[in-house]
Amino acid sequence: MASLKKLGQLIKSARTGAGLTQEQLARKVKNCSASDISRAERGEKELTTEQLKQIAKATGVTQKSLLDAAKGTSSSSSSSSSSAKPPAGANTTSMKVTATEKRLVEYYRKADSQTKKEAMSLLKGEKVESLVGNLIGGALSALTGKRSMPDGDEDDTET
Repeated sequence: MASLKKLGQLIKSARTGAGLTQEQLARKVKNCSASDISRAERGEKELTTEQLKQIAKATGVTQKSLLDAAKGTSSSSSSSSSSAKPPAGANTTSMKVTATEKRLVEYYRKADSQTKKEAMSLLKGEKVESLVGNLIGGALSALTGKRSMPDGDEDDTET
């Protein structure tokens, strides 16, 4: 029963970290109601492995963290007898991810390599000037109804 309580706490933490209500999360999990989510969060209901996987996907946490908690074998347990170290360069810190951050990751994963490079440059602040220029040019075009052309490329429609 102690593992169900721990699992419930993890589910609630993941759900709130993703900015979801119990009702919203339940809609993303097959054969699961808001009442089921509530009971699971209190440690009163055991969810199926498939439901835990769907919760992990919907909230942006790893499936392993939820499945280990369901089995009572949390990898973060201090009683673990394993002395193995994480691989070099592995990120061993955990962080909460907002719903917006999760959407950014989803968009990034779907993007082609050029778009990924441009997004990273933008996020690093490397392309801010060109972005601002493009936004201003687009706004001016929308206001004037004329297409903005680079210097020296006037739009000569009269012949």
